[in-house]
Amino acid sequence: MSKIGPFEIILILVVVVLLFGGRKIPELMKGIGQGLKEFKKAKDTASDTDSEKGTGKEN
Repeated sequence: MSKIGPFEIILILVVVVLLFGGRKIPELMKGIGQGLKEFKKAKDTASDTDSEKGTGKEN
């Protein structure tokens, strides 16, 4: 497989705009951002809990 170039990125963006419309894209991005934020928060909480129990990886 080849790397994704500028043409492919533009094509993907055009398809996204056609599927979701220009007005829905900000809402979609907001949802993705909130999801990533929650995922990072849960990951940090889980790693803190593991280190408190002594099950974390040690070098």
